[in-house]
Amino acid sequence: MSKNRRRRSAALTIMSTALVLTLAGPASALAGSAPTADSAPAASAAHPSGPRVPTPTAHRPVGTASARLVDSSRPDPWRADAPTRELMVTFWYPAKSARGTHPPYVSPELSRALYGLEQPATLRTGAVADARPAAGRHPLILLSPGFGMSRTTLTALGEEFASRGYAVAAVDSTYETSVEFPGGRIESCRACGQEQTDPEFGAKSSRARAADLRFVIDRLTGPGHGGPVRGLSIDASRIGAAGHSIGGAAALEAMREDPRIKAAANLDGSIWIPAGDDTGRPALLFGAGVGSSPESTRNWEDNWKRFTGPRYWVDLPAGGHLSFSDSHWMVDDLHLEEYLPPGYYRESYGSVDSHRALAATRAYLGAFFDRHLLGRPAPLLDRPSPRFPEVRFAK
Repeated sequence: MSKNRRRRSAALTIMSTALVLTLAGPASALAGSAPTADSAPAASAAHPSGPRVPTPTAHRPVGTASARLVDSSRPDPWRADAPTRELMVTFWYPAKSARGTHPPYVSPELSRALYGLEQPATLRTGAVADARPAAGRHPLILLSPGFGMSRTTLTALGEEFASRGYAVAAVDSTYETSVEFPGGRIESCRACGQEQTDPEFGAKSSRARAADLRFVIDRLTGPGHGGPVRGLSIDASRIGAAGHSIGGAAALEAMREDPRIKAAANLDGSIWIPAGDDTGRPALLFGAGVGSSPESTRNWEDNWKRFTGPRYWVDLPAGGHLSFSDSHWMVDDLHLEEYLPPGYYRESYGSVDSHRALAATRAYLGAFFDRHLLGRPAPLLDRPSPRFPEVRFAK
């Protein structure tokens, strides 16, 4: 049975290169001023035709909005001359109506910065820009992408959660990927390269991202804030976090640091800070088998022993490290494999069908948060399912 792999080379080293569609791009963001929220670039013209983000499995209308948030309480961890931390966040949430404009996946400018290509900018999203939120208080899921990867690479997962009734906030890791701010300003990756020379890089990134996630919770639930999406009500008693690669490590770290986070999921990411043994809260580890190594297995085994709450470890044996992001289906649907270096597709995506990988990711994460945030039955977490023969229970 294949187990999770650490994937430092593919998650960090490869991600920090300029290879097309490694989804490692420059990251960044500039420091801002006092706590503010600005509207994101108005890239909301619908594409009348062309490929689109895979449709969510639920049928509830989904709204989306992006905002710039500035945390004036701390300096930026990657930029010494920035006294505040500036972030871009995309929100997905249950909407009252499916009518409206569907924003593009990324702007042409950001697509070039991230991938060196404009094809991803032709993708249509399924959510409606600035739609009115549905009534009620919604549980919140925070998402953190892999190193060098944009928050947009979790769009299919974000739209899925929103269609299930969750509010979702995907947070870009400033200076760990290319980030586009209001007005079209694009900041590049200042941290790229440090992962190869700094043995403490993984822990530093995990802590910085965990602080980002905690700040977003503050903005969405704190007194007098209400969040950047007008009319969106968050149930502060039901908050979860999930991430891909180092974003998964950050989700676990954020849960360790913040009792408001009730459950966390790690998609194929090394755990750079030993998991705490005192939370007693649920954790999901979802790994990919391609490229697994004894070192990566030990990383999860050592931390597995420290989880004292409900814990789950499942594996996608035929998958690759990037199968948990939009990168996999995007390469297939946009026919971009020809742009990849020889052997890169197999190394990063494995042999699993990209849409099956997405379906499994949506299903198992959905079951995990449904059980532990909403109290719903989730038998998918208890035993192998004929619905997903691609998935194996590692523990």
